[in-house]
Amino acid sequence: MSATPPSSQHLAGRYGRILAQLTELFHGYRGTSCDEIARMATITALLQHKMPHFFWTGFYRLEAGQLIVGPYHGPLACAVLKPPKGVCWQGMRDRKTIIVPDVQAFEGHVACDERSRSEIVVPVREPAGNVVGVLDVDSDQPDAFSDVDRQGLEAIVELVYA
Repeated sequence: MSATPPSSQHLAGRYGRILAQLTELFHGYRGTSCDEIARMATITALLQHKMPHFFWTGFYRLEAGQLIVGPYHGPLACAVLKPPKGVCWQGMRDRKTIIVPDVQAFEGHVACDERSRSEIVVPVREPAGNVVGVLDVDSDQPDAFSDVDRQGLEAIVELVYA
């Protein structure tokens, strides 16, 4: 069972430190072969390790009209999310972050793990602005995500193609 989310002020500070750490790390990759998959793997590892209320942290990438699981940390994931159901597809369609306080109340929720209780999905945009996937984070606690999570994760996701 994951821990309760930190206070908003503590959480904002934690996101700031994670963003700074990732920015510094990725800055060292310039001119090397570090691609978006390597960045996704690094982001998921750091978030899963540093955020006590994260139960599952991973990316889904748009491939041939389906969302295919990418780098992730946590329990076994759904390998493929076919349209149109689920929070990830809602985030893709709306092209914006979706916070779901209670996944059981979300019509069409795709339950890859029954322990998931709340979820946040952040679209991933490539340099031209097209949404090419999502960062999906689940918690085993209800109502675990807030606007602080949204802001922090949106800034971190921008680093995938920075």
